[in-house]
Amino acid sequence: MSILEVKNIEKRFESLQVLQKIDFSLEKGESIAIIGSSGSGKTTLLRCLNFLERPDNGSISVNNKVIFDAMDPATQRDSEVRKKRLHFGLVFQNFNLFPQYTVLKNVTLAAELLAQERPSFKQEKKTILNEIQDRGKMLLSQVGLSDKLDYYPHMISGGQQQRVAIARALALDPDILCFDEPTSALDPELTGEVLKVIRNLADRNTTMIIVTHEMDFARDVADRVIFMDAGVIVEQGTPQEVFSNPKEERTKQFLSRYNKE
Repeated sequence: MSILEVKNIEKRFESLQVLQKIDFSLEKGESIAIIGSSGSGKTTLLRCLNFLERPDNGSISVNNKVIFDAMDPATQRDSEVRKKRLHFGLVFQNFNLFPQYTVLKNVTLAAELLAQERPSFKQEKKTILNEIQDRGKMLLSQVGLSDKLDYYPHMISGGQQQRVAIARALALDPDILCFDEPTSALDPELTGEVLKVIRNLADRNTTMIIVTHEMDFARDVADRVIFMDAGVIVEQGTPQEVFSNPKEERTKQFLSRYNKE
């Protein structure tokens, strides 16, 4: 059963058509890698899924429930956007950590703020906050940072900061974890430690959409690969199908450039 259904998504910025008739689905526990040249619409697609941009057309469904339909104003209320974003955890290219907070606080902050809206928060404050702290520590342990809980972002490396960002995205237990070029801001020697964390998440059947230029990683880790070019999905299939036997000429041209690098 599909956990995510994206149908006919389009996005335009003034006269520039950035996304055209984007259709794909995602199964629970599946990892999709989205590849393509810079400017092909990959990041805009993730931003539409996270409601950082509003699509001009199409629909998005999560767990068989329509959460956005361009033809239905009731699904576009600003008051509902935050709730819809909880379906998606997003790890940005740049780490976007709060410099004034510790590593642990960066991971737990959003959960703590949401917890304050619970009717029982005042009565159960200590128990709730302890549970959030314990989960934050567990997630940081998963990404190999259990010894950095009290550090501040400037005290750790870029790779470690991105691992904190991954733990933060997982903290609210999203249905789908999205990565937007998670290694593009890292030096090559730090890339491997972040890719290892994502690989471990894939091994645990975490549902993920990964926008990446790391072709070997996409080939090895993804269950399915989507190739985008000029705002359209040109081709999608298993890594074997897309990388070893691409059907579309645009896919072949893109991969030939990658193979020469």
